Amino acid sequence: MNRIKEVLEEKGIKQTWLAEKLGKSYNMVNGYVQNRQQPRLEILFEIANILEIDVKELLKSNKEN
Repeated sequence: MNRIKEVLEEKGIKQTWLAEKLGKSYNMVNGYVQNRQQPRLEILFEIANILEIDVKELLKSNKEN
């Protein structure tokens, strides 16, 4: 699971803008945002760079607190 949706909302960024910056289709980015599919690691790093955040901020821990 990823936090792309939450980070986009926090920053007030639209999925269409991210799709354009990534050079991906809106449908592909929407799949990432809705957690229907997970981006490859290199895409996750690219998203983090575009959003100017640490890649760790895009990941949800798999550990229960």
